[in-house]
Amino acid sequence: NAASSVIDWTAPVKGRVTKGAVLSLLGKVYLYQEKFSQSASTLDQVISGGGYSLSPDYDQLFTAASEGNSESVFEIEYSGLEGGSYDCLICLEGNAAPGFQGIRQYNGPVYGDGNSYNLPTQELYDAFSASDIRRDASVLDLDAFIAAQPNASEITYAIGGGGHTGFYNNKYIKRQGEIGLPDNDLTSPVNYRAIRYADVLLMAAEAHNRSGNDGQALSYVNLVRARANVPDLSSGGNQLTEEIWNERRLELSGEGHRFFDLVRTGQAADAIDNFTPNKNELFPLPQVEIDLAGGNWSQNPGY
Repeated sequence: NAASSVIDWTAPVKGRVTKGAVLSLLGKVYLYQEKFSQSASTLDQVISGGGYSLSPDYDQLFTAASEGNSESVFEIEYSGLEGGSYDCLICLEGNAAPGFQGIRQYNGPVYGDGNSYNLPTQELYDAFSASDIRRDASVLDLDAFIAAQPNASEITYAIGGGGHTGFYNNKYIKRQGEIGLPDNDLTSPVNYRAIRYADVLLMAAEAHNRSGNDGQALSYVNLVRARANVPDLSSGGNQLTEEIWNERRLELSGEGHRFFDLVRTGQAADAIDNFTPNKNELFPLPQVEIDLAGGNWSQNPGY
């Protein structure tokens, strides 16, 4: 395929950039380009090549101890031993997301305090079925968690600058035992899981479905659903397409994929408040970058 023609697979591999990661990225590019047959055949190589499997412990997937597990296709490495500051976020060697998404002034078990940004909503929590193991692993219902503790009356927290929905991103959140050096809001050692095998399976399911192979699509999406303890899908055509999109929302919630899925599938204007078509599909280019390029870069439309 195209990747094989430009990559020397015999060369040393550094970090977690593997053949599977490159093929997964290529399959994703084809999916975004709506080259569904090419996407399907490329992602099939990742799946049939072995080496990856769905972890049975979904609620442990995003812990520091679970880094590099069987489901990890590509991770961004972070360290809790060194990091910049709020004055130099680009200097950070730690993952800032868990601190920003942590619970403001929290004092209790399991979690550390944070800044209470990027909060999930009741609508997302309700989108999961009660039997879906991903719900509580993905979305922390803080008050319900506190009420279940033996010392509930002693646990306190505050409302942060991001407001309060009652819910927190339970995948990337500051936890006790995973706290880096000060400022520990900025130096989490938890890696960012950029590509998981579940994502590969769901991209392949969509690519097969949209190229007319519903049987293979169902096989892949139902592997993901079986791990989540929810019933198999059995539909086809456009209905299956929408069900796969919804499965991506549930499986990958809080991982940074939703906005881009909504944009590429044409759903963003209906799903995102104040989204302006033909503008918000892209972010603005920083003016300083345009200036450094000597004015040779045009600003994106609408900005």
